Amino acid sequence: MKKISYKKLWKILIDKDLNKQTLSQVANISASTLTKMSKNESVNIEMLVKICNALDCEFHDIIELVADDAEEVNNTEV
Repeated sequence: MKKISYKKLWKILIDKDLNKQTLSQVANISASTLTKMSKNESVNIEMLVKICNALDCEFHDIIELVADDAEEVNNTEV
C-alpha cells in the first residue's frame, strides 16, 4: 500500500527560503494542518489547493505517493 509524502513540499520551502510559519500565513492554513503534514498524514484537499495557490504550483509539485516501508520489506522477501 502506498502512503502520502510531503517531502516535495518541504524541498520547495527550502528552495524558496520559506518556513512553515510563513507558509501557514501566506496560504491561510493552520499550524495543526502543517503538523499533520509533517507526520505525512492526509489533509483536506482544500488545504492542498491553498498551498498550491500560495506557492504557484500544482499538486504533483508538493505531494507524492511512496511505497509503505512494510510493503518494501515484503517485496524483498519474495
